Amino acid sequence: MPVLVLDAGNALFKSPLPDGDPKVGERARFLLEQLDAVGTRAMAVGARDLSLGTDFLAKASKGAKKLKLLSANLVDAGGKPLFPASLVVTEGGVKFGLVGISPEGPVAGQPPGGGGRPPVPAALAEARRLREKEQVDVVVVLAAVPYVEATRLSQQAGNTVDFIVQSHEGRGAGVAQRNDYATLIPPGERGRQLARLELSVDGKGPSVDLTEAERARENLKLLDANIQQAKARLAALKDESARRALEEAVASFESRRKQLVLQAGGNKEGLKRTHRLSYIQLGSDVADDPELKKRVERIEPPGSASH
Repeated sequence: MPVLVLDAGNALFKSPLPDGDPKVGERARFLLEQLDAVGTRAMAVGARDLSLGTDFLAKASKGAKKLKLLSANLVDAGGKPLFPASLVVTEGGVKFGLVGISPEGPVAGQPPGGGGRPPVPAALAEARRLREKEQVDVVVVLAAVPYVEATRLSQQAGNTVDFIVQSHEGRGAGVAQRNDYATLIPPGERGRQLARLELSVDGKGPSVDLTEAERARENLKLLDANIQQAKARLAALKDESARRALEEAVASFESRRKQLVLQAGGNKEGLKRTHRLSYIQLGSDVADDPELKKRVERIEPPGSASH
């Protein structure tokens, strides 16, 4: 099965501000090295990746073989982009357009005039370019921005963006949330979970959440049984007031049924473009790599405040 590994950012430092720990730079370089080693293709630049400034980040990531740092809205004082806005990759015959966005506002080490421009218009402009010029099949925005900004993007994106993977506040695992067309994905928190998004991208239209669709189909079965029972009772009722009350109930059931049919994906044609979100918990049941553990403990010794 083809796999595309991505990171929504805020991965390298524990705080957006320097904390005085002399090993924070070594820790960030180690994390970048490991993100590259596991085949991560793109990472958005978030607030907790910029603690030592953009120059440090650019130099620390320079030797990566696969990993690309992305930000469509980080610029220097002259308005020049500090990182590539996007990356196009093909996996399993599917052409993905990957866009990175960062928080709005000043950035450590950048002179006045530089920093993060408004992220939503920057993401939309780059997504449209990828659709029109690069003819990508799927657009994924790696949104290292506050949740409210990612939600705004999902509401304004129309059919230019398929998925938005958001990180900023450390919200942890959650459920996929579709606003109109784009689906907002929580990626897990501080490496404690890996979000796994399984996609089927045949056909067109917004992606249907298979988990939501399965729940809707189960509810449809129950509702259809209730409708059948209500109609059988209605046929036997003689009292007009009781009939009117039951007819209103049946009408309400039928209205709800239409909503569930849409959530279930309608017909087979409607279920061609689907996704399923799940999480892999990285707990004590996941074995440590002995060599990596030694390197981690040199940076953050067991029992230290930073471990």
